[in-house]
Amino acid sequence: MENTALKIVVLVKHVPDAQFDRHLTDSSNTTDRLTSILSELDEYALEAALQLVETHGGADAGHQVIAMTMGPDGAVAAVKKALQIGATEGVHLSDEALAGSDAAATSLALSATINHIGDVDLVLTGMASTDGETSLVPAQLAERLDLPQVTFASTLELKDDDGGYQIVARRDGDTHLDNIESRLPAVVSVTDQINEPRYPNFKGIMAAKKKPLATLTLSDIGVDAADVGLAGSWTNVESAEPRPPRSHGVVITDEGDAGKQLVDFLEKQKLL
Repeated sequence: MENTALKIVVLVKHVPDAQFDRHLTDSSNTTDRLTSILSELDEYALEAALQLVETHGGADAGHQVIAMTMGPDGAVAAVKKALQIGATEGVHLSDEALAGSDAAATSLALSATINHIGDVDLVLTGMASTDGETSLVPAQLAERLDLPQVTFASTLELKDDDGGYQIVARRDGDTHLDNIESRLPAVVSVTDQINEPRYPNFKGIMAAKKKPLATLTLSDIGVDAADVGLAGSWTNVESAEPRPPRSHGVVITDEGDAGKQLVDFLEKQKLL
């Protein structure tokens, strides 16, 4: 029996560039995202999706890799880069009411967007976002979508399953590894050990300009504004203070007793 075409959604996030200092907005203590890039950890999920479909015929076989993000107007840059790298189409959920959403509100909006897309076989995410670093959204998505979840996959492949596919993953622990199989549809998060993400080339950059990119609002996906953003979040930052400047270190001058000075210092710091 011939296998059906796959529809894979890859979550990509527009995050502050780690090369620069991060700042909070004055009004709501949310992250200032003016200088942002595609989250590095999401590139591994995108590469995993591309490798899965390429192994089974690629776009010519009808497989779709949909890069999806949520955020303000500028967040579309993450989707555009994903299209340049190889995603077949993009979806940008953008609505002013989403500002300040925590992980719970984010997973609510993203799950509704995935349902709006419809007939999704696999949702792939990075192991965490490089700004929040909570790793909560994949699990919450799986719960909201009522799908099985595989976390922190370090390898990923598709196995033929009577005209469809099963996902086969390996998860590496500190003392052991787990080999996991799951039916589709499913939600899978991948680690930064799973592959080496590719870079967009000139051909991909030019091709991306012709790929479909849809912009959706909360009304499009049927989500009430009161359920997302700061109003719908389960958590919020009530106050924040700048990090204090680092103090100067202790310099030990060796006059024959440097070892004793070092031990005394470590004892005072209660490190011995």
